[in-house]
Amino acid sequence: MQLDNVFGIAGTALNAQAVRMNTTASNLANANSVAGSEEEAYRGRRPLFKALMEEQMTHGGAQFVGGVKVDRIVNDPAPIRKTWEPGNPLADKEGYVFHSNVNEMSEMVDMMAASRSYQNNVEVVNTARQLMMRTLEITKS
Repeated sequence: MQLDNVFGIAGTALNAQAVRMNTTASNLANANSVAGSEEEAYRGRRPLFKALMEEQMTHGGAQFVGGVKVDRIVNDPAPIRKTWEPGNPLADKEGYVFHSNVNEMSEMVDMMAASRSYQNNVEVVNTARQLMMRTLEITKS
């Protein structure tokens, strides 16, 4: 495997994990939001990754076989929680407000996992760069 492929594959992983961290940050920002109906309540979002295993799956944005891309971002299917708060200005006619389905603890775990994966891919890039520099030093002597 050529080093440019290593850089490219690690780059696709860095991009995918950055999307994952941004999505998680958005979920955490909206975790305590409420709405007047179940349809208006914030639903957590999840990026779905797709491995780029064959040449025809690649394109200009992720051109390396073996890389990864964000296939799409979907809504979390977990149920929306409703509570009776008749004094809340957002309450429906029956006095209920609807809370987001974001579980803050799960989001923090996901953020830590995405951060570690991102850091691991940074290490791959750094190691590949160091190996390339050592190879150049060897060829000079």
